[in-house]
Amino acid sequence: MTPRSLAKTLLLGFVLCSAGTALAHVTLLSREAAPGAPYKAVFVVPHGCGGSATVRLAVTIPPGVLLVKPMAKPGWQIDVTREPYAKPWASSHGAKLTEGVSGVVWSGGRLPDSLYDEFVMMTFLSSELAPGATLAFPAIQTCETGEHRWVQAPAAAQSDHSDEPAPSVRLVPADAIKMEHKP
Repeated sequence: MTPRSLAKTLLLGFVLCSAGTALAHVTLLSREAAPGAPYKAVFVVPHGCGGSATVRLAVTIPPGVLLVKPMAKPGWQIDVTREPYAKPWASSHGAKLTEGVSGVVWSGGRLPDSLYDEFVMMTFLSSELAPGATLAFPAIQTCETGEHRWVQAPAAAQSDHSDEPAPSVRLVPADAIKMEHKP
């Protein structure tokens, strides 16, 4: 096992073991990101619905999350919805974008309740977003029987662990982000 793969395995184990009540929720692996920078959104799906396999994950993209590109996932179909933005957003090169991805749906696969998986997309967070804010990515997890609606705003979810909180990321200044790959 390479040092890099060992580090990733240890990090995943730490996340899964220390997540506590969050282990029951669809979450984002990286919970902090900087405005004006790329963000790899990794949605962790740790279980199905009461023992039933997950067959669909639909994620709503919040305003200011731009240039969304979902990662191909063998055995799953990916559908992307594009819409005009309510206001233009500054992109990575300063250009104003007036439309983009508003939702991503993975479907057609089957994730047994006894396994976990990750659903990934690359994005860019507009520099117009403010550090200190929290971006919620409402997600609906559909299973062979039942579904979970991970759609509650982060503030409401923090007050009651029985709720179904939306996966979210807290925006921080760029110098607060720890580099995963340092030279």
